[in-house]
Amino acid sequence: MTDPATGRPIVAELGRPETADEKAARVAANRAKRRANQTTINLILSVAASLLVVLFLIVVVVREAPTPPPIDYRATADELVAGTDFDIVAPVVPPSWWVNRAGLTASGGVTEWYVGFVTDPEPTRAGFVALLQGFDANPTWLAEQLRQPRTAGDEVEIGGVTWTLYDRRGNSQLENRQYALVTETESSTIVLFGTAEEADFTLLATSIAGELTAP
Repeated sequence: MTDPATGRPIVAELGRPETADEKAARVAANRAKRRANQTTINLILSVAASLLVVLFLIVVVVREAPTPPPIDYRATADELVAGTDFDIVAPVVPPSWWVNRAGLTASGGVTEWYVGFVTDPEPTRAGFVALLQGFDANPTWLAEQLRQPRTAGDEVEIGGVTWTLYDRRGNSQLENRQYALVTETESSTIVLFGTAEEADFTLLATSIAGELTAP
């Protein structure tokens, strides 16, 4: 509907044609509303894009660490025994334990048989105990493996075998050598060290003792 006098459209809310100021205000309000709507749309699109990036990182980048391949340390020990004169110990351990490394190494002129046991399958609390067997080892080698102990240790009997216990827990400078068990055979020195529970050390020492005392 138009105003007969002016020919301008009548605004229903006003019941008359709007003035120039009213029209300018209406146009400005409509523009502001459109800008607000566009800002909301842009915000939604931005959030959606961010969520897609996070989803990509979760699916592609942050993935579960692959399970390390199993190491058959007992088979490795059998192969080494067949090819050397070393009387290598390969104790039986619980099936929940797994081995992260096994093999012959050398340190300070001493040949070593090393097995690294992870005693807890849960990665966040995994305990660790290493078996280190030095053949024809000398006191210097042993002191180095124990990180130069200041005391002679305490004798304990585990599985019918005498072990020397070095309990220096609380000395962080020793890292994973704070707790250790040592015993000697005719041709080697066996050292157990790591961060596992005492019960795990006892279990491993008992299994080794069974090998050493077997007929």
